[in-house]
Amino acid sequence: MSFRVRLALLGVILLVAVVGAGGYVWRVRHVQVSLEAAATPVATGGALGPLRTQPHVVFRSTALGQQYGRVAVVPLTAPGGPRTFAPVSCERVYATADRAVCLSADRGIVTTYSARLLDAGWQPTQDLPLTGIPSRTRLSADGSLAATTSFVSGDSYANPGQFSTRTVVTRAGGEVVGDIEEFKLVVGGRVVTAIDKNLWGVTFADGDRFYATAASGGKTWLVEGSLTARTVTALRTDVECPSLSPDGTRVAFKKRGDQPPGRWRAAVYDLRTGTETLLSETRSVDDQIEWLDNETVLYGLPRADAASASSDVWATPADGSGEPRLLIPDAWSPAVVR
Repeated sequence: MSFRVRLALLGVILLVAVVGAGGYVWRVRHVQVSLEAAATPVATGGALGPLRTQPHVVFRSTALGQQYGRVAVVPLTAPGGPRTFAPVSCERVYATADRAVCLSADRGIVTTYSARLLDAGWQPTQDLPLTGIPSRTRLSADGSLAATTSFVSGDSYANPGQFSTRTVVTRAGGEVVGDIEEFKLVVGGRVVTAIDKNLWGVTFADGDRFYATAASGGKTWLVEGSLTARTVTALRTDVECPSLSPDGTRVAFKKRGDQPPGRWRAAVYDLRTGTETLLSETRSVDDQIEWLDNETVLYGLPRADAASASSDVWATPADGSGEPRLLIPDAWSPAVVR
């Protein structure tokens, strides 16, 4: 085959690739426009500034339409009411009174991801380390520490050992404290050095102590860590994505138990007594649970309709009593701010 023929073939291949990519982008945008046209308008609330000065919930709006994926805010007094939108879109969001962290995706021909700290006015102040697909994020109560978890390989927690995560803790000023996977992991008095070690789902206790999930050999543990000692120590097995209660006495989490792969039960673990309580929610909760207050927890659930891109935030008592209730429709990734 002559050089000219090969060059012509290469040109045809490149042309087909460009046309195909352009066609994909057009189809995606066409579907988005169709969904927006069919969507029911979302009731909007008042000004964002005054709302942020009172107790409120920050979340990712999943109502179909032009605001899909935007960060929204509702007062705690009316969580299911009209929402006020912030000028940012996030895959995951978490917030305190004067700071927020946003894990976002730019879905072009090639999808790219980013993590940023935002100030009280929702303006970016700091880029955070992020390698891979965004998964979890948390801020310490005073907003001085941020943790981000991303999938370096794999895109699901369904099968331990078949994915790899990176969880990085960063100070608000930009100093990287470290990747907690590099911390010393102690289980039953022995240091775990296996190459399949993963850590994710940080929840901060204070400026040094935190809780997280550690995994190795197909097992998961609730671990308590120290940023200064760069050590995490296992407290108990079968715990994923812990979330510390406002009073610091309990951890809400998801557990496998006897569930099939890819399904979890929501539970609460008392750090003082070692007592575990299964919550009344029997649907699979694949989320890092948030605390509404010391008596109630929140979590996101995808719509039962497999074709739906929407999800809702539900609430249920932390003592295992009562029944789950819909708190915020068309919502995901809630953060309670007082």
